[in-house]
Amino acid sequence: MKNYQRINNITGWIVFLMASTVFLLTVEPTASWWDCGEYISTSYKLMVGHPPGAPLFQMIGRFFSLFAFGDTSKVALMVNISSALSSGFAVLFLFWTITMFAKKIILKSGELTESKTWAIMGSGVVGAMAFAFSDSFWFSAVEGEVYAMSAFFTAIVFWAMMKWEANVDEKHSLRWIILIFFLVGLSIGVHLLNLLTIPAMAFIYYFKKYKPTKKGIAIAGILGVAVLAFVMNFIIPQIVNLSGQFEIFFVNSFGLPFNTGTLIYFLILAAGIIFGLYITHKKQKVLANTLILAFTFILIGYSSFAMLVIRSNSNPPIDENDPENAVSLLSYLNREQYGTWPLLKGQYYNAPMVDYEDGNPVYDRDNKSGKYIIVDDRKQSEPVYDERFTTVFPRMWSNQKQSHITAYKNWGGEGGIAESIRKPNGETATEYRPTMGQNLTFFFKYQVGHMFFRYIMWNFVGRQNDIEGYGGIENGNWISGIPFIDDARLGAQEKLPSSMENAARNKFFFLPLILGLIGLFYHINRHSHDSLIIGLLFFMTGLAIIIYLNQTPYQPRERDYSYAGSTYAFAMWIGLGVLALWEWLSKYMKKIDPKYVAALVSIVCLLLVPGIMGQQGWDDHDRSGKTACRDFAENYLNSCAPNAVLITNGDNDTFPLWYAQEVEGVRTDVRVVNFMLASGDWYIKQLFRKAYNSDPLPFTIPVEKYNKGTNEYIPFYDRGIQDTIELKKVIDFVNSDSEDAKVSLQNGKRIPFIPTKQFKITVDVAAVIKSGLIPAELTTKVQSEIIWTMKKNYLLKNDLMLLDFIATSNFKRPLYFANPSSVDDFLDIDKYCHLEGIVFKFMPVLVDDYMQGMGGITYDKNCYDLLMNKAKWGNLASPHVTVDRETNRNSNIPKNNFLRLAQRLTEENKMDSAIKVLDRCQEVFPNNKITYDYYMIQFVDIYYKAKAMDKGNKMAETLANIYEENLTYYTSLKPEFSKSYDTEKQQAVAVLQRLKQVADQNKQTQLSNKIGSYFASNPSLLGN
Repeated sequence: MKNYQRINNITGWIVFLMASTVFLLTVEPTASWWDCGEYISTSYKLMVGHPPGAPLFQMIGRFFSLFAFGDTSKVALMVNISSALSSGFAVLFLFWTITMFAKKIILKSGELTESKTWAIMGSGVVGAMAFAFSDSFWFSAVEGEVYAMSAFFTAIVFWAMMKWEANVDEKHSLRWIILIFFLVGLSIGVHLLNLLTIPAMAFIYYFKKYKPTKKGIAIAGILGVAVLAFVMNFIIPQIVNLSGQFEIFFVNSFGLPFNTGTLIYFLILAAGIIFGLYITHKKQKVLANTLILAFTFILIGYSSFAMLVIRSNSNPPIDENDPENAVSLLSYLNREQYGTWPLLKGQYYNAPMVDYEDGNPVYDRDNKSGKYIIVDDRKQSEPVYDERFTTVFPRMWSNQKQSHITAYKNWGGEGGIAESIRKPNGETATEYRPTMGQNLTFFFKYQVGHMFFRYIMWNFVGRQNDIEGYGGIENGNWISGIPFIDDARLGAQEKLPSSMENAARNKFFFLPLILGLIGLFYHINRHSHDSLIIGLLFFMTGLAIIIYLNQTPYQPRERDYSYAGSTYAFAMWIGLGVLALWEWLSKYMKKIDPKYVAALVSIVCLLLVPGIMGQQGWDDHDRSGKTACRDFAENYLNSCAPNAVLITNGDNDTFPLWYAQEVEGVRTDVRVVNFMLASGDWYIKQLFRKAYNSDPLPFTIPVEKYNKGTNEYIPFYDRGIQDTIELKKVIDFVNSDSEDAKVSLQNGKRIPFIPTKQFKITVDVAAVIKSGLIPAELTTKVQSEIIWTMKKNYLLKNDLMLLDFIATSNFKRPLYFANPSSVDDFLDIDKYCHLEGIVFKFMPVLVDDYMQGMGGITYDKNCYDLLMNKAKWGNLASPHVTVDRETNRNSNIPKNNFLRLAQRLTEENKMDSAIKVLDRCQEVFPNNKITYDYYMIQFVDIYYKAKAMDKGNKMAETLANIYEENLTYYTSLKPEFSKSYDTEKQQAVAVLQRLKQVADQNKQTQLSNKIGSYFASNPSLLGN
């Protein structure tokens, strides 16, 4: 058909417009949870984010941020739009890829007719839009993260390979190969996932150039994996590693200036490339010339990482791992801060350590000597495990948490092979080594089934909810919407209690999966070689990642976004399923023009597959009104006094704050200190520097003693000291160079130690009061000493940093904690932490209503003003905003703070204010958005104490209805499902009993009778 290419192009762009419009309508207007705040911040100011870096993403994000035209509140939206448009282009190139596969099938059976063209277009539209509306891809398409742009590179690289195949006989077809390798190089600057297309591309090349044989297919597969390994294990790390080796050699051996070795290395590399291109061109060695060009263009694309080195040298506020030169860049690219895990051979989780071996030494610049020196020799740093407890393909390996070990046994099975081991104290014991059967059971049930195929089912069958699933029937499973199937698996009744309603409960009735399987089998039958290519892409972007990551149980969040490449591959088969149905129906509808059959099949499939996926997924993917992440971040910062230090712990109480400060300029006087990142020397060094309006943190221990390899571990060595010791003296002791302040390790290395676990801070009461740190109402309560006992037997680098700051600052600078319990194993001072807004201020004043691990409230006026008047709550009460899982989880913190403030006001007999606090909490966190839980009983109790009986009764009745509904649901299930909810049933009964007790205490007979009547009608709930 003459107009095929024109129709294909126009239809593709229409698909792009449809997908992009959906993404732009549902895009989040500001920063999102998890890494998005960091990515947007580092894009806006071209700073250095977490390893292994995404410099190209950042540069493109910076370009898009310019369209905010100076309005910093719109910067995040612009970066998010870059993701939306990247996703639209991914859908566009997927459409063109599907139509290329479909056209190849069609041309095998004859000429390209008008009806066949319609069928091909229908295949492309349905497959591409199914991918657009797939759960995991849509999630990434509307936020400022790398996965949307990563999907774009996956799509365009795969499309380019198909274009090469279609144009291989043209004179300049090799230009497509060069383009592909350039795109692969660029994609490294976004995310490494795109490299997993390489083995599939090797098969495209093989099937086009050679007559397929079983041996040839095997060789093509091996070579494809070899090219992937070459890129991942040589080009990415070794190009930088060799640069680092040159740098150290020329600087240390010849005394040349820093960076000379790196310059010489790249000059040699460039000369080698130029010489190779010249010789191969002169001798007409086409293949060799093409390979050198491909290597060159990968390097050109990969060169985006130079941005990180350049920007790191300017010491920006966010400069993770400080990759200022080739030596430190290698550590950054290798993600060394995240540690290592076994892959093909390694230990089981209970493997005894029998020895240590040396690791690779760590070098750093020494400006005094002008050389690179070893700052961490890593002698005896790598554990060696008992060979009996090691295995090939270890899947059950992590001993970091008891929860991991419990989960291994739950998924893989109890027991094992008994082995006699010797404990460190010399005693012998029996330890059960897991069998290979248990190891593989865990692999298939958890890693493959739970952490991959469950996600595939989410995307193409349906999803239960957006609450993390750990293997139970309650959360995170796939559902279909077909009652007898869901009931048989989960007892998943169609009518759920209101507390279990979830916007992410999406039902696709198996239709996308069925259409995809039809397309798969049709493809195998009609073009088996191409089906193998897509199948390999599906495997490499899914199961191969599972094998490589070797994930432990209890991941902090669902990881489905990592496998969008597999949903991309499966979407091709969904598209080809339309072609299969058209061919089949055309045989039985011969009286109807085939082009009308094609139109009918395409429209029906469009409505039943992407149509249903879009309709079901819209509410939980529409983020157009959400501002919770940014607003909560501002609440954290605005809760702090001027020039404060705020100690945070994880991603979601740090990255949003970075965004608020770096992009929107909110409270740049507050120094946000991520306690976990402070285990790295590079992070502590940044605390020695001023950042915007935030002064450097004061320390006693000099910066060089926080270098890598120094003060990583400081043990407690009992010197028989009975008295509490001034914290400042302990810091001085650790800082001392005296041999008496050091203890020897087994490897002979001498390190500092702490001689006591009993600490105190002597407070200069007059100076503290004069500083204004203490509110006037509390000046009479200032303590002259703060005393605590350290719970653990050692300090890590971040522990030392915080103690050093506290001792040196001596209350001259306000200190706040996002969560005091995060440091209570060495800094047990939460009884001195006072709630202000949603953070805790550390003051030498004992709290009146101290709660273990949660501080307390003593000074309520500031807390009241922050929560009631200044805080913003993310528009969560709006009917147009869906509360996602992470927002729901983060909302529990301020809800609890509202409650504790109300309790404090009640104790002070400020009943009207207490009522207003509870009312405000319900206004911003309404029950229809964030369902009331058992903590709300305390709200009821406070309402009663404040004599707001109607409000207390209303909330109590709402709570009672919620838990009665839940109990009715649990007990209506078949016994095998109902028992999975035993904990929830016990909690629901306890809530109702407590509500009845509160009602009786406050003489609310009607409520008490209602609950009593419910129990009377269901006596089995009370065990009668």
